[in-house]
Amino acid sequence: MEEEDGKYEKGLDIGVHIVGSLPTIIYIPDFIYQSEQSQLLHDIYEAPASRWKSLKNRRLQNWGGVVHEKGLLPQPMPSWLTKTTQRICQKTGLFPSAINHVLINEYLPDQGIMPHQDGPAYFPVVAILSLESPITIEFTPHPRSKDKDLSVSETAIGQQDSPSINSDEHDSFSILLMPRSLLIFKDHAYTDYLHGIQDSVSLNLDKARIVVNTAQVMELKETELLHGDVNMSQSIMFRRTSKRVSLTCRLVLKVHKNLFKF
Repeated sequence: MEEEDGKYEKGLDIGVHIVGSLPTIIYIPDFIYQSEQSQLLHDIYEAPASRWKSLKNRRLQNWGGVVHEKGLLPQPMPSWLTKTTQRICQKTGLFPSAINHVLINEYLPDQGIMPHQDGPAYFPVVAILSLESPITIEFTPHPRSKDKDLSVSETAIGQQDSPSINSDEHDSFSILLMPRSLLIFKDHAYTDYLHGIQDSVSLNLDKARIVVNTAQVMELKETELLHGDVNMSQSIMFRRTSKRVSLTCRLVLKVHKNLFKF
């Protein structure tokens, strides 16, 4: 246990974990241990059934309070969750204060989320901890002509997905999220890109999707039933066979103690 605790004594060198051409996309593999993943999953599924909200293509738990375009009406988070969020803050040093809002999403093998932005209610840094099953998340440039119509995303506050928006594929890219990894995106990637996950059992890791963390594709090759060319000169496919759980951790800067202040 002392060895595991020592892993978190020092902050991370964020620079070595930047992936792709954007300096605001950070991917950290093996951010937590297998035992910690198991404990987190246990705590998530021990939560009362009333904590789950079913949406069209997934279900989620909302922790930290209700997010409104004017701020957060806070509610306490459980200690098992704040332990994780505190570690993210301490290790990355990218949040100006404690993370105060977490969405826990459960995706079945054929479920995803439409391209969306999280909106201005949040500090422009998002940390996503992935559990249990691999997935690819896709980033597409935001069509600036439609940007004025986006305020705080309904997806971000756990109501419904934003509509899919067509965008130029030239600068699009994907990131393979392995179990126990931490993805952080901020600044330019937060404000100028949409992010989403395909509603598909089969995921394509070929060049057309521009998977920027190719080392993780090689790792998946060794752990999953992956079909295709390991050199990525042809299409590489893998099939989702189990659910994925993610913790989307964010900071709402404006906190309202009283509902009537909204």
